[in-house]
Amino acid sequence: MALQPSLRPTIIAGAHDAPHTLDIFLDYVCPFSAKLSFAIDNVLKPLVDVGGLYYGKVKVIMRLQVQPWHATSTYTHEAGLAVVRAAPEQFWTFSLALFKQQGEFFDGPSSNMTPLQIREKLANIAAQVITEEQLVTFKDLLKLKPSPNGGIGVTDDLKYTIKFARQNGVHVSPTVLWDGLIANQISSSWGEKEWTEFLAKNVVV
Repeated sequence: MALQPSLRPTIIAGAHDAPHTLDIFLDYVCPFSAKLSFAIDNVLKPLVDVGGLYYGKVKVIMRLQVQPWHATSTYTHEAGLAVVRAAPEQFWTFSLALFKQQGEFFDGPSSNMTPLQIREKLANIAAQVITEEQLVTFKDLLKLKPSPNGGIGVTDDLKYTIKFARQNGVHVSPTVLWDGLIANQISSSWGEKEWTEFLAKNVVV
């Protein structure tokens, strides 16, 4: 499906011009999204990246899915988008690091944290995978604009991701689209067997 040019780093696997597309909607503070992210990294990426059986045939896009019933969801996705801008080559590495530490942003552990404290904790995770110079840019992108309700440096990107999900009827994570259509059979519990069978059945190029 269509992708805003500034968000091309969210193509996390496969050749960018591959004809088949898996759009995978994930929320950084959803346990099932975390489970699927690890399957993407361990199972799906080797199949569609260079050297894989489906390289040049399938690409994978991580679609950021803000779920407002998770109180910190917006903040975590802002951080992901800031990495897209500040260190695009590290977007997936950052995403995996955040998924591994997602418990720190669950409702209970974050209940007494201010927005600034949440963003500082996210910056600490980013610092694990990006350079000091990139970290400066990352933090600048998460600073509030001078106007009282003007958002931050990646607010427009955040609006795009939310509008994209809404217009395509995506309500929860994880949700997976195959060539633009929701593939309800795909589950966060899928392993090598299920992904291999799915691709063997559906890849037609």
